[in-house]
Amino acid sequence: MPPAAPSPVRAPLTRAEADVLRIICDARHPVYVTVHANGRRRYSYWRPLDSATGRGGCYVALPTAECDGLKAAGRISLGEPVTDPTRTTYRVRPVRVPPAPARVPAAPPLRAVRDGLRRAA
Repeated sequence: MPPAAPSPVRAPLTRAEADVLRIICDARHPVYVTVHANGRRRYSYWRPLDSATGRGGCYVALPTAECDGLKAAGRISLGEPVTDPTRTTYRVRPVRVPPAPARVPAAPPLRAVRDGLRRAA
């Protein structure tokens, strides 16, 4: 049996990165990044109108530095591009890492068990 691949070690998130990743992981708020012709990037999502507070009904920009850090760390990925003459837009999605398989300690060889019993007797 081949050895299990090591699980990826990820650096802990800052509080701002964790907040951004929480928003990106929420399926109710699809997040997009718009890359303008001059190279400027803007990560944003639509915040629906909240009838209780009267707030929302607008696009909300996410901090570009934190989003770029999450992308560089492999925590988010970009979907298929939608291009027009002045910009390209991508859907931003979280990267799901499968959990590492549980490791079961290997049993000692039978010969070592027999030798241990003989020495104990």
